[in-house]
Amino acid sequence: MGNFLNNLRNRMARFMYGRYGVDQLGRFLSAALLVCLVASLIFGGSRGGRVLYYVGLALLVWSYFRMFSKNTSKRYRENVKFMELKRKVAGPLAREWAHWKQRKTHVFFKCPSCGQKMRTPRGQGEKHVTCPKCHTQFTRRT
Repeated sequence: MGNFLNNLRNRMARFMYGRYGVDQLGRFLSAALLVCLVASLIFGGSRGGRVLYYVGLALLVWSYFRMFSKNTSKRYRENVKFMELKRKVAGPLAREWAHWKQRKTHVFFKCPSCGQKMRTPRGQGEKHVTCPKCHTQFTRRT
């Protein structure tokens, strides 16, 4: 049995040689595929369920197309664009999540003139603050 698995693994490695494989976009497509197929099962035979099922199948085809593609430079560029989009969307969300986790120990506020976000420890009374970006001075209660 072990020899069979090694042989199968070697054949798969030879088949995948020169092909693109899995990257972050491929993982995202696989996760979206799973969500669509599970949602299609939940919604059953309704029109929405059928649409989700076909969207899931399209994502499956796209994911396998990317994985088995030999045009690695084009797949790499697609992944870079996806990662830039992910950074634009997830970056602000991650920042807001970090602020939410620090809400008990710090106060967050914006500069009245330029809008720069700043933080200061809670419980220090009134504090005179100088904006690091525009050097405007103002007072805030912590």
